Amino acid sequence: MKIRNIAIIALALLAPVSMHAQKKKAVAKKAPVVIVEEPQEDPRITEMREATQQIIFIDSIVVAKDDFLSVIRLNPESGRLDTFDQFFRSEGHTESYVYINEMGNKCYFSDENANGLMQLYTLDKLGEDWSDPFALKGISEGLSEANYPFMMTDGTTFYFAAKGKESIGGYDIFVTRADSENGQFLKPENIGMPFNSEANDYMYVIDELCNIGYFVTDRRQPEGKVCIYMFIPPTSRRIYNSDAYTDEQLRGFADISRIANTWGKGTERKAALERLNAISKTNPAQQTKSAISFIINDHVTYTDISQFQDPESANLFREYLSTQKQLKDYEQLLEKSRNFYAKAKPEDKRVLRTEILDAEKQFVRLTADVKMLEKRIRQAENHIINNSK
Repeated sequence: MKIRNIAIIALALLAPVSMHAQKKKAVAKKAPVVIVEEPQEDPRITEMREATQQIIFIDSIVVAKDDFLSVIRLNPESGRLDTFDQFFRSEGHTESYVYINEMGNKCYFSDENANGLMQLYTLDKLGEDWSDPFALKGISEGLSEANYPFMMTDGTTFYFAAKGKESIGGYDIFVTRADSENGQFLKPENIGMPFNSEANDYMYVIDELCNIGYFVTDRRQPEGKVCIYMFIPPTSRRIYNSDAYTDEQLRGFADISRIANTWGKGTERKAALERLNAISKTNPAQQTKSAISFIINDHVTYTDISQFQDPESANLFREYLSTQKQLKDYEQLLEKSRNFYAKAKPEDKRVLRTEILDAEKQFVRLTADVKMLEKRIRQAENHIINNSK
């Protein structure tokens, strides 16, 4: 009996403690707090967007991916593009493309290597026969695949598209230059926005005579479709002033959300549209003329290379175009070197100073050469025009 009473007292004393513990436990049980972290943008994309080039986009057109070559119209003096299967008369190379230079004696093309990855090769024409292909050297650093080749008429500046750690998404467009001393190419540079995006961007092409550029992208496009943008090739690299535009506007320029925002007053775009329309009316298979714009005098402007009445003037005009291209290259080199110089360490500035001075001398020389060639061409053509009256 005594033991029973002690047990009852013990239970009575423990009961409140047990209930309190249960209540405390119930109060402590709260819904877990879920913290959602927003994905961080790749810093390379942010940096690239801040350095978006100012480009005037003339027009754009959406087509089936297999048909994009039909939209790109090149003057013969800028070479031509073809598919691998058409050029080599083969089958099964649906993703391989070929660029053939204006002389028709050298080509660059893409094909799968032993690892099943796309790689770039070149061929030289010796008489009536093509040489054995050999892979381009120097362009594979940081790149796993390379495709869509295009060589400028200077025979040095080379554009292509590639995948790899240097790309921000799928194919990106890169530029490199041939190093004649060692027979290979310099390390490629990503040309940045607005040309590149997190989608696939490729087939960067410049018609130097017509001053029209093209590139292809599948950004914002359904499966199997691509958009070809036509633009005015820049004479030098200029970027948007971040103080003059909102973040939303800058993002729109980088993404090419609306090409009309790039037109400015529209004068340059209007002139480019006329050149573009002139090319579009010509069947590439029958194309023998070359749309240009070269002022002879106040009343005469040549719009086709066949209009030169003196054969020597036509040759001088080709030299003029090549020299003008070199001038643009040195202008870009100077801008880049000066930017490096501003950020360089004191011990590096001496070497950069020498390079800048040498480039400036070349720039001055080429500027004088361009003016001299313009003068010689105009004098020769005006002499013939005046004597024919």
